[in-house]
Amino acid sequence: MSEKDDQIVDKLPMESASDAGNEEEQDSENVNKDQGCHRGDHVEEVKVKVKKVVPGIIYLGHIPPRLRPRHIRNMLSVHGEVGRIFLQAEDHFVRKKKKKAGTNAKDFTEGWVEFRDKKIAKLVAASLNNTPMGTRKKNRFHDDLWNMKYLHRFNWAHLSERLAYERQVRRQRMQVEVSQAKRETNFFLQNVEKSKSFERAEKRRAKEGLVSSGAAKESSWNFTQRKTEEEIQAYKLGRGQKKRSSKTREFEEKAQSNRTLLAKIFNSTAAQD
Repeated sequence: MSEKDDQIVDKLPMESASDAGNEEEQDSENVNKDQGCHRGDHVEEVKVKVKKVVPGIIYLGHIPPRLRPRHIRNMLSVHGEVGRIFLQAEDHFVRKKKKKAGTNAKDFTEGWVEFRDKKIAKLVAASLNNTPMGTRKKNRFHDDLWNMKYLHRFNWAHLSERLAYERQVRRQRMQVEVSQAKRETNFFLQNVEKSKSFERAEKRRAKEGLVSSGAAKESSWNFTQRKTEEEIQAYKLGRGQKKRSSKTREFEEKAQSNRTLLAKIFNSTAAQD
C-alpha cells in the first residue's frame, strides 16, 4: 500500500505541473491574440486618420516683366510647399518686334503654380489676390499686384493637354499660312512669266513689221468697259423715246394723207356744183 500511495503521490504533482503549463500556454496565446487585435485596430485607425493630400493649382493672370519662376517660388514658398511652376512665354511675333527694337528680354503672359495641398492653394489665392507682390518697397515687384485664382478640379494633366492642343492649333495655322503664301507666290510667278512671253511675242512681231510698236502697245490695253446702271437706264429710255417718236410720225403722216384726200374730194364736188 505504501508503494501505491507513493506512486499516486508522485503522479499528482506531475499532472498538476502539466496542467499549469497548459494554462500558461493558453494565457500566452490569448495575450498574443489580444495584442494582435489591438495592433490591427491601431493600424486601421492610422489608415483612417492618414488622408491623401490632393495638390491644388493656382492660375496667375498677370506676369510682370523680368519675373521668373524662381522669384515666384521664393515668394509663394513662404505660405506653403510649392510644386511645379509653368509660365507661358509671349508670342513669337512679339518677341521678334522686341528684338528689332533692340530689347532681347524674354517676358511671360500667364502662369500656373501647383501647391502640394489644395487647402493651402485656396487660402493663398483668397488672401493674396489683388495685393502687392513685394512686401518691401525696395523690391522691384512691389508696385505689381497678384492676379491669381484657384482652379477647382483642375489637374496638371489638363494643363499639359491644353498646351498640346494650343501647340497643334498653332502648327496648323502656320501650315495654312505657309500654303497660302506659296499659292500667292506661284500665282505671281505665273503672271510674270506670261507677261514676259507676251512682251517677247510683241517684240518679235514689231521686228517682223506685222504690227507697229505703238499699235502693239495699244492692243495690249484694248478692252470693253462694262456699262453702268445709269448708262443702261438712259439707253433704255432713249430707245423708248425713239420708238414713240417713230409711231407719232406714222400717225401724223396718216392723218395728213387723210386730210389731203378729204380736201381733194370736197374740192372736186364744189367745182362741179
